[in-house]
Amino acid sequence: MSVNCLIAYCSMSGNTEEIAETIGEGIRKAGANVDIKDILMVDVKDLLDYDGILLGAYTWGDGDLPDEFLDFYDDMDQISLKGKKAVAFGSCDSSYEHRGGAVDRLTEKLVELEADLVLTGLKIDLSPTEAEKEQCVQFGIDFVEKVGLGD
Repeated sequence: MSVNCLIAYCSMSGNTEEIAETIGEGIRKAGANVDIKDILMVDVKDLLDYDGILLGAYTWGDGDLPDEFLDFYDDMDQISLKGKKAVAFGSCDSSYEHRGGAVDRLTEKLVELEADLVLTGLKIDLSPTEAEKEQCVQFGIDFVEKVGLGD
C-alpha cells in the first residue's frame, strides 16, 4: 500500500521551507511518499487526498499566521479532517513573546477540524542548525511511525 503525506507550508526567508524539505527527507526515509508544496499552490480540499498532513508556517507579528496562509486557514472550516493524521511545524523567533504562535494556531485549527494530532508541533528558531536538521528528519520519521505509514 502506498501512503501519501502532504507538507504544505509558507516561508518568507526560506527557513520554514528548509524545515519542510528536511522533514520530507525523514518521511521518505521512513518509507512514505510526500508532496511538499507552498501553501499558495494547495487547495484546502487537497488535504482530503492525503493520509498524513503537515502544515508549516512562520510566525508573524504578535504570534500570528502570515498573510499568505490566512485564506487557506479560513477555507479549512469547509472540511473535516476526522481520521486524518496531522501535525504543525514552523520557524520561530524566541526573542518574541509569542514564540511559534503560528504553530499553535495551526495546531488548534487541526484539533477543531478533528484531525488526529500524532506529535507535538515542531518549533525551530530561525534557520535550523545541523542538530535541528537532524531533529527535523527524526520528526518526519516519527510522524510516519506514529501513524503506521511506514513499509
